[in-house]
Parts: sequence; structure tokens; C-alpha cells
Amino acid sequence: MEPPAPIARFCLDGARAHRAARAYVVGVSGPQGGGKSTLATRLVAVLGRAGLRAATVSIDDFYLTHAEQRDLAARHPGDRCLEHRGYPGTHDVALGDRVLGALAEQRSGAVAVPSYDKSAFGGRGDRATTELLVEAPLDVVLVEGWMLGFRALPPTACPPALRASNEYLPAYARWHGRLDAFVHLVAGDPAWIVDYRVDSERARRAAGQPALSDDEARDYIERFLPAYAAYLPALVAAPPCARWLRATIGPDRAIGEIVESGFVAGGERPKGG
Repeated sequence: MEPPAPIARFCLDGARAHRAARAYVVGVSGPQGGGKSTLATRLVAVLGRAGLRAATVSIDDFYLTHAEQRDLAARHPGDRCLEHRGYPGTHDVALGDRVLGALAEQRSGAVAVPSYDKSAFGGRGDRATTELLVEAPLDVVLVEGWMLGFRALPPTACPPALRASNEYLPAYARWHGRLDAFVHLVAGDPAWIVDYRVDSERARRAAGQPALSDDEARDYIERFLPAYAAYLPALVAAPPCARWLRATIGPDRAIGEIVESGFVAGGERPKGG
């Protein structure tokens, strides 16, 4: 199945116009279970058919190990945001920055990309013992994640439940600074995000993989709804790149309206733009 034509064109045009001596880096942000990974994989295939070497990586690959996550939770007792993986603070930001830098800049040889096993520890997850080797050089790197592009709120504007994780967000600017373009998938109704994740866990169980139950999935994903409410408005108002594309997704994850860097995709570009 092909990715939506406007999104494919957005990535292809940007990559072809890219003149730096490193890979073109595209961020893909959107809700958990909303189709980011599937979209990124399909974009890699489209770029490959156009003669561009591309690879995709997820910020999930840079989660703390299970032991490190337990230590983090112990340092923040009672904090539901930091009890399990997902929120700012539950990633190894330095590791992610090193890997993204190598994928974008290495001119030969293999780049080792860590992977995360979400089925470990009954669906709570752990970093896998095996790594993926990606051959350099690359023309395009796609990096996807649910909170990619989120920026820290001022302490006075941050909801009390998010204060600890909010303090970890400034470190993620290292990732955002590597982006040349940004694709943002936005759920038309935040309530759909819970359904997306429940469906994803059901698919894991149907495939015979350890996964969260429906109730566990709802308990897990509902912890993130305050973050969407707190951080999404600023991200929609000011994406992390001058070149961006935003697409609305429906309850079935189907792509709806697409807006690209200030104009509706397929419509007339502003004069002078």
C-alpha cells in the first residue's frame, strides 16, 4: 500500500533539493498506534524506488532499559508519567543523538541501531540484545515518535502531573535540531488515541506475541492524554522545522486534510511562497 501522494511528494521533493553533505532527516510525529511506523516504512520504499537510500528509526529504539526504567520510576514514586516507558525522561537521549548523527553523517560502513522489545516483561518492554545494522551512506533518515517536536512548558504553565517529565523535555532539543523536515499526524479526536493503542495490543496478541490486555492498554495510554492536551497546541502552532506537513487522521487512522507549510496540499501555493 502506497503512502498518501502529498506526503510522499513532500519527502521526495525535500530530499532531492537537499544539498548538505549529510542525509536529509525527516521527523514523523503522531499519536501512539496512529500509523507512524507504517507510514515511515512505506516512505522508505517510495524513496528507494526513486533511487534514494533511506532508513527509518523510532524514538522507541532509544528507551531506557527495563532496569533503568525501574530506577527512574523509583526516583519518582507515585508519578504515573514516569512509572512506565513513553514520557520524556524514559529515553536515552544521548544514545539517540549519537545514532541519529551517525545515520545522517557516516559516509561508509554499518551504523548500529538499537532495538526495543515491547513484548518483554509482559508487554512492559526492554531494550533488545540485538542491534540492527544499517549500511551508510544514506540519503534520507526518517525518525518517528509520538512526542517528537514537543517542547517544555514554562513551570507556571505546566500541569502538576507533568512537572517531573516536563523537566526532561529540554534535552530532546538535540534530536529536534537534526530535523530538516517534519511530518505531523494529528488525531481528529484525542479519544481515538486510546482506541489506536488498544487495537495495536490486540494485534500483538493475535500474532502470538506477549502484549497488554485491553484494560492494561487503556490504563497505559490514558496516562498520555494530559501530554497531548498540554503540548500539542504549541507544536501545531510552531512545528520544529520551517518545512513541515500536517495531516489529520480519523478513527480508522485514514488520512484526512493535509496542510503543508502554510497551504492546503493540492491547493494553490501562496504567492511568493
